[in-house]
Amino acid sequence: MDKIKMTVPLVEMDGDEMTRILWKMIKDELLNPFIELKTEYYDLGLENRNKTDDKVTADSAEATKKYGVAVKCATITPNAARMTEYDLKEMWKSPNGTIRAILDGTVFRAPIIVKGIEPCVKNWKKPITIARHAYGDVYKNTEMDIPGPGKCELVYTSQNGEEVRSLVHEYKGAGVAQAMHNLDDSIESFAKSCFSFALDTKQDLWFATKDTISKTYDHTFKDIFQDIFDKEYKEKFEEAGINYFYTLIDDAVARVMKSEGGYIWACKNYDGDVMSDMVSSAFGSLAMMTSVLVSPQGYYEYEAAHGTVQRHYYKHLNGEETSTNSVATIFAWTGALRKRGELDGISELTVFADKLEEACKNTIESGKMTNDLALITTIENPTVLNSEEFIKAVRETLEASL
Repeated sequence: MDKIKMTVPLVEMDGDEMTRILWKMIKDELLNPFIELKTEYYDLGLENRNKTDDKVTADSAEATKKYGVAVKCATITPNAARMTEYDLKEMWKSPNGTIRAILDGTVFRAPIIVKGIEPCVKNWKKPITIARHAYGDVYKNTEMDIPGPGKCELVYTSQNGEEVRSLVHEYKGAGVAQAMHNLDDSIESFAKSCFSFALDTKQDLWFATKDTISKTYDHTFKDIFQDIFDKEYKEKFEEAGINYFYTLIDDAVARVMKSEGGYIWACKNYDGDVMSDMVSSAFGSLAMMTSVLVSPQGYYEYEAAHGTVQRHYYKHLNGEETSTNSVATIFAWTGALRKRGELDGISELTVFADKLEEACKNTIESGKMTNDLALITTIENPTVLNSEEFIKAVRETLEASL
């Protein structure tokens, strides 16, 4: 068959460690043989981010604004140990946080459901989609070491020079301090994205914060959501037969565990980061969850919801065999290719993305899978494949369907 031709490039954001290895395998085995792949490439590996003073991350986000669709490999957010390991100039911030701050919008994460991989929570029957705010909070924080006794304050200075001060703490000894921020415009975009997505997918929407403790910061989120819902979406939700529900984050966690699923759970940035890992793991594996950032301006950035699989990478470097699940990374590519096909009117690209996703699911349901799924599957006598073997098995299934 002739290769599918693309007219507009995807923004390709390469990443780190084992997912970087899988990234190349996926392109070599599942994409390049079938598509004349057209991308604008950015290396977001930690060495290159350090080399460019992290400018490459901002450049990749700006390119996403230009072309509209990006696909991203998992990347390292460095800690103290990584500073030494990679000889970093500084402890660079989360690349995802940087990209989300530039693009704004909301991250929607949903589990990839396959037969034979049953949820750990026995009453979950339907997918739970996490809607994660993609701006601010701890990902754009400012932190400070407090060397000794003294006073720490938050200070706001208006354009005309007026000051508002709020005491953080009177330190009697050394400690630390952290300041976070958010923007009404971004929260409004978050709310509208969630309400619109709920209507598009005909699912109930839950939203949760800790407004009883955070009476200004979290309460602002709650108020903005409620105001927008009442003014713009209440009647639409009633017509669609779906509900909007607000509760405290701890109550939401308890309710989620007892529910059967089938709704969107909107969370602030950090809450969404944590809860999406919990949901994906409970549905089967951290490597079985899709993730897409959708901005109000219509920019899309697709990625896997998991990390760089550091432990497997070290095994790989030592020449040992790995059995790393690549499904979420494959689905990042299919999501981006499908959206590119939709925007550019290339139906062949959209159909290919659908068939590649089906090939992943059918391969697993036939009993061929990586070790993380083999440990939890209800399929009898599964065939455990290594990282490369699984991707090649998906290719065989894909070629049969094409």
